[in-house]
Amino acid sequence: MESQAQPTANSSHFSTENFVKPLRIALLGYRSNPFSGGQGVYLKYLSGALTKLGHQVDVISGEPYPDLDPQVQLIKLPGLNLYAHEKPAKALSFKQFFKPVDVFEWLSFLSGGFPEPCTFGRRLVDYLQSNRPEYDIIHDNQSLCSGLLKTAKLGYTVVTTIHHPITFDRKIALANTPDWGMRLLVRRWYNFLNMQISVARQLKHIVTVSENSKIDIAADFAICSEQLTVVYNGIDFETFRPLPEIPRIPFHLITTASADQPLKGTQHLIPAIAQLVKEFPDLRLTFIGAPKPGGNTEQSIKASGLEDRIEFLHGISTQQIVVLYARASIAIVPSEYEGFGFPAGEAMACGVPVVSSNGGALPEVVGDAGVIVPSKNPEALAAAIRELFLDQKRCDNLSVAGRARILTHFNWSNVALQMTAFYEKAIRS
Repeated sequence: MESQAQPTANSSHFSTENFVKPLRIALLGYRSNPFSGGQGVYLKYLSGALTKLGHQVDVISGEPYPDLDPQVQLIKLPGLNLYAHEKPAKALSFKQFFKPVDVFEWLSFLSGGFPEPCTFGRRLVDYLQSNRPEYDIIHDNQSLCSGLLKTAKLGYTVVTTIHHPITFDRKIALANTPDWGMRLLVRRWYNFLNMQISVARQLKHIVTVSENSKIDIAADFAICSEQLTVVYNGIDFETFRPLPEIPRIPFHLITTASADQPLKGTQHLIPAIAQLVKEFPDLRLTFIGAPKPGGNTEQSIKASGLEDRIEFLHGISTQQIVVLYARASIAIVPSEYEGFGFPAGEAMACGVPVVSSNGGALPEVVGDAGVIVPSKNPEALAAAIRELFLDQKRCDNLSVAGRARILTHFNWSNVALQMTAFYEKAIRS
């Protein structure tokens, strides 16, 4: 097991004592559903925390749209939302054939690309040129689209958050894709990275969510580390909380991840479970997520004979997730890489003992309040789970320590204060 450095509540190194006046802030998100990834969670809670400080906050977003506090105005920039379309090949109406941005998005999608960050940027510039809204700061949420550079030329102060370098997603996807034809498709899908890297190199003010991400972004994007400021995310510890009235189920594990993304490490968790079931016949795993029918996860489960041990739950409410955490005896975070690690933080806030890989920034979130094992190592995962199964006292201690760590270090109110100082520095410069 590893000992890790502890983040501090003010790890961005900005003083917040000189807060002077409310700011007019636009937060950008090319896709912002809070139930489909950490970026939607980020927009929801950052916008809410900023408004509580007295700032005026608009969120400008493509589909799927975010879930926001009532005080936050949502400005919709609808795209084609082809991932939600039943028949994307027939998604374009006759009128849309005369809109170059729609045609580009449609053709790029059909050829295996991911055009949404780029096309969101084009629609953003059109909106700003047509409406000329007044903002003190425009804060992009990892679209890193070419439209940001045009937005800056319109006179706006532009900053961006990079949660982690998506180059790592591409590397891990390629490493887990042996078929050469599929590797070509993976490279095609990640083609948007060329734009993102180019744009990031031209932006002066970038915030990221962990020290690990800062190091990896600087290296993979060839950016000077002085351009990068670390502001840790918060965790909604009022929603994600212990429910002591619900008894924990012995030998019941829980994990949260996109089941077929190699980045999330499911391919290492399934073999670990297969090692443990002979020793612990009551072992069960609840998986918050959905595997692709016939995909790698489903095939691995069948090959290991674990069909009756694992349940998948998808499309459930946040409160239902909190109840699932309350019932679980241990939460598992097996990711190969995380820029931050919301699932780990939310499980800890619920008082669930956590076994986490050391992938990316996870040690910065978990610290000494959970069990950290090497990533990509089913044997280490299985050993850590076994130890906790056999040591209830340690589980109880980790439950208390995990909740305390989240309350101390990952508060959205502190995030908003640090972000305000970051905005003011960008405006002054």
